[in-house]
Amino acid sequence: MGPGRTPTPTLTPTKPRQDAATPGTIGESTPRPDGTLKATGEFAYSSDLWHEDMLWGFTLRSPYAHAEIRSIDVGEALAMPGVHTVMTYADLPAETHYGLEVRDQPVLAAGRVRYHGEAVAIVAADHPETARRAAARIKVAYTELPLITDETTATAPGAPVLHPGRTDRHAAHAPHPNIVHRQPIKRGDVAAARARADVVVRRDYEVGMQDQAFLGPESGLAVPAEDGGVDLYIATQWLHVDRDQLAPVLGLPADKVRLTLSGVGGAFGAREDLSMQAHACLLALRTGRPVKIVYNRYESFFGHVHRHPAKLTYEHGATRDGRLLYVQCRIVLDGGAYASSSPAVVGNAASLSIGPYAVDNVDIEALALYSNNPPCGAMRGFGAVQACFAYEAQMDAVAAELGLDPVEFRQRNAMEQGAVMPTGQRVDSPAPVAELLRRVKARPMPRPGDSADVRELPGGLSNTSHGEGVVRGVGYAVGIKNVGFSEGFDDYSTARVRLEVLGGEPVALVHTAMAEVGQGGVTVHTQIARTELGVAQVVLHPADTQVGSAGSTSASRQTYMTGGAIKHTCEAVREEVFRRGRERFGTDHPGWADAGLLLADGKVVTGAGEVIGDLAEILGGDAIDIEKEFRHRPTQPFHPETGQGFGHVQYSFCAHRAVVDVDTELGLVKVVELAAAQDVGKALNPLSVVGQIQGGTTQGLGLAVMEEIVVSDGARVRNPSFTDYLIPTILDTPSIPVEVLELADDHAPYGLRGVGEAPTLSSTPAVVAAIRAATGLRLGRVPVRPEHLTDT
Repeated sequence: MGPGRTPTPTLTPTKPRQDAATPGTIGESTPRPDGTLKATGEFAYSSDLWHEDMLWGFTLRSPYAHAEIRSIDVGEALAMPGVHTVMTYADLPAETHYGLEVRDQPVLAAGRVRYHGEAVAIVAADHPETARRAAARIKVAYTELPLITDETTATAPGAPVLHPGRTDRHAAHAPHPNIVHRQPIKRGDVAAARARADVVVRRDYEVGMQDQAFLGPESGLAVPAEDGGVDLYIATQWLHVDRDQLAPVLGLPADKVRLTLSGVGGAFGAREDLSMQAHACLLALRTGRPVKIVYNRYESFFGHVHRHPAKLTYEHGATRDGRLLYVQCRIVLDGGAYASSSPAVVGNAASLSIGPYAVDNVDIEALALYSNNPPCGAMRGFGAVQACFAYEAQMDAVAAELGLDPVEFRQRNAMEQGAVMPTGQRVDSPAPVAELLRRVKARPMPRPGDSADVRELPGGLSNTSHGEGVVRGVGYAVGIKNVGFSEGFDDYSTARVRLEVLGGEPVALVHTAMAEVGQGGVTVHTQIARTELGVAQVVLHPADTQVGSAGSTSASRQTYMTGGAIKHTCEAVREEVFRRGRERFGTDHPGWADAGLLLADGKVVTGAGEVIGDLAEILGGDAIDIEKEFRHRPTQPFHPETGQGFGHVQYSFCAHRAVVDVDTELGLVKVVELAAAQDVGKALNPLSVVGQIQGGTTQGLGLAVMEEIVVSDGARVRNPSFTDYLIPTILDTPSIPVEVLELADDHAPYGLRGVGEAPTLSSTPAVVAAIRAATGLRLGRVPVRPEHLTDT
């Protein structure tokens, strides 16, 4: 929020205003307006942008993970026909670093590179192939430096410090300069609880580095403007934070850096950080020509952050009757070369580290390291995914030690509304953990696979298995995820709504900066406006920075926050209609005193349906145009030593049951079914809600059995392609039946809960639990590979 602006009061949920004559309101399964275009290949993505006199940009990247740059010679590249400019760190016009939370990442490498694939120089040419060949002719002399690849090398005596002189707010709580952020959480007395425990289970776990693997690679078009500024058309998750990082780098005031959202081909967290934005703008301003950059798939793997790989140690203690007494854990996240959103990921991993269970005694430590591995940051689930894999494996292990059914053990310890989190925060909305587990367990089991049809066997169409050694397993898991920005962050969203009558028909124009990345805001936001205004025709203005910030499309927050902003602004528009109506018609008509006035089909009506005013007559040719901000209730930073504090605004819960077939001889896994049950508070668009749950479930499946960026041999990425980095295809994706609960959160607009992240948590451990049940193996690492199942 800018200086002098008055915060908008928190929205008080009201009963949805719906009119039967206005289709497409909340609660209806409204199809996406862009769905057919995307399915047929006609949708325009950012990679389709075009300007008739544009140049093409390309990035030269480091072949080393940690090296000193001794010299850069761009002479041969500049001499090539068609090359317009080459830029290095020495050519930057203003600020040289950027970053989401910590400005530690250079726009172009300065003095040394810190990860394999770091940007060193950029080229603009009149053809993409010319730009690529010119980049290959840039001569860079490197001297390799010692590598930091894990906690041991990061904190060893004499280890090179990757970011000396840090002054950010997280540095004060980092016990070593190569630790980005550390968050302990302490509550109760773990030592005393351990002494009372009948069963103690302590194990180590590991989560590999997962990629967001969106199908539309990073791309955008920067166009220099006559006022000396630049217009950037870009696929991103947060227009305003991009602008706020770009303006200092370009040496321009923020109002001369204008961003407009282009078609986004998936995101899942990877578009929160800058990729090619600064490079395209710098080249455009340097050449005075529009510059387009489109990454190929290889570049994309180096151009965005990934999910933090993690090493986790957990100890659970329980009584003989199956009550958890304490949890002690340590979570080490590899943040890679730059901070990105690692501090927030640490906060989530720590505060959600014991899962949706009531435990009085906890001793938790979570931290993120700087290393020479690829930078890691936001990915769907954001710190909670790594923790969920470990704590759910622990719940199965403790249940086995006690001889209890794993679902029953979870239900005995499941939190309910009123439970206290490890941070001391009381859960003040429904927490139906036990019910979600009951529902997935009660589902009928899928039929056995047909051994005569290879498509139903592990290995599928590869024709590797014919039913020999195939064993079925069933596994369960449940997770807890926060919604929205946390730890005292000023989380708000802005909406502008314009209501007018055009051609005799009322039309509402909704303008926000929300990034539509596939989550369905383009549908839900029109549904909210129709619901609140009773207007059938609702138009969404393209998302850009000419309206106030909508925050990031992440943390399952957009329906809550920007949806809340639209609702709040529509309420103000409606009240302005009524105010003008009272002025126009006077208050002698008893209907104008009715507190339940509604807008319906261009009319003002009472709750009883009596028409008392015409919108066109009330407006008299004018429009109502209102912009407002919406905030959720405030949160608090966690205490740096105890981790106590009201850190999260809302929690969401999802449970899964996985059924798998495992060929124990070949180490092949087929996930037969992955059933989910999730509480969404209120399903504003049930079709979209189910799609989000199924999509998150599929990404969790990928982490369980196939997805991992392999970093080895000098901290180099070994598989930057969709040939070698495997993601689930339609043949790998099982049936995903979904049960949706709607238990309203009274603090949220319409009682809704964020949906998109929670299913990504519990699907991974459910699949691995089912594989354990089939094989009897411990399996403490994901993804599970064939060699893990065959001891080869």
